[in-house]
Amino acid sequence: MEESRVEAIEWSFDALYKVKEMPSWFRELLTAFSNEKRLIGHGVFFSLFSGKWLPEQESWLRHLERTAAEFRFDHITEHFGFMTGKDFHHGAPLNIPYTTTTLNIGRDRLKRIYEACRRPVGLENLAFSYSLDEVKRHGTFLEQLLEPVNGFIILDLHNLYCQLRNFDISFDEMIALYPLDRVREIHISGGSWEDSAVAPNRSIRRDTHDDAVPPEVFQLLEMTIAKCPHLKYVVLEQLGNGLVTETSKRCFYNDFLQMEDIVRKNSNESNTPDPFLPLFPLSTGPVVEDMTLYQQQLELSSILESSASYAEAMHVLTQSSLANSDWRIEQWEPYMIETAVKIAQKWKK
Repeated sequence: MEESRVEAIEWSFDALYKVKEMPSWFRELLTAFSNEKRLIGHGVFFSLFSGKWLPEQESWLRHLERTAAEFRFDHITEHFGFMTGKDFHHGAPLNIPYTTTTLNIGRDRLKRIYEACRRPVGLENLAFSYSLDEVKRHGTFLEQLLEPVNGFIILDLHNLYCQLRNFDISFDEMIALYPLDRVREIHISGGSWEDSAVAPNRSIRRDTHDDAVPPEVFQLLEMTIAKCPHLKYVVLEQLGNGLVTETSKRCFYNDFLQMEDIVRKNSNESNTPDPFLPLFPLSTGPVVEDMTLYQQQLELSSILESSASYAEAMHVLTQSSLANSDWRIEQWEPYMIETAVKIAQKWKK
């Protein structure tokens, strides 16, 4: 900031739910970038695919509506998946079955986000999957979701890196499965490795946002930029709890410089009109819900949050309503179920 290197900022506008009053300096910062049309909004807690429409989701939309009236966002984005946990702000964003039901729910929610902000709307690709089949279907499902609002994708390259490493798939194969003409924003970040007890020879890559950007993610950035004709933003993410030492702060600064250099070398300025606004007037009828899906989500959340091990989680899953269903739990990798248990229990705390 002091060196005037930051060209835009992304604000997780729903993450201040514990703050009663926004500090004046922070409001001034947001206003300055808003006035220059260089402020973008990123949601965390909407839980796009919850089978039941929740009061918290209605409140989230009203908050977005008020916030978008105060600040001029260039676009608004949310995370893919649904949040585990009974408390709206305590849950892990996990995958959902790719079905007509979830497609219709996701489309309904995206329309409502657009109605609240009247700005381009996008979704971030997921870092977590249970199976290689899910990984391969994710890009197409994202494109189908975004079609009615003519939305865009945040291509999070660390999330992509997690999928590449956790499922031993090549970058070329993976990137060919995404509609790159819908990428308006790229994220880069760091994460962590976690050993698996059920697969002793494997370490799981986790999207924990608490460490420096790996060299492999910078390589992905260099390989990806030219493939995204409508790319407008590249964002460096890191949680504050990963920036407590002088070394970590210096690494973050150096990561920014490296990102800046890659972006500058690959810059392709375009004056074409914004391609990511609805092509036709949108209409929303009654909220789309599916109580069977909602009950399965509650059941899955409970299993993940209470199981002491992969073996226990798998035993209970095979006795649950998710067995022999669209969730395809029979295809889930044991080491990813083990990881889901750890994620859910971490967020619950």
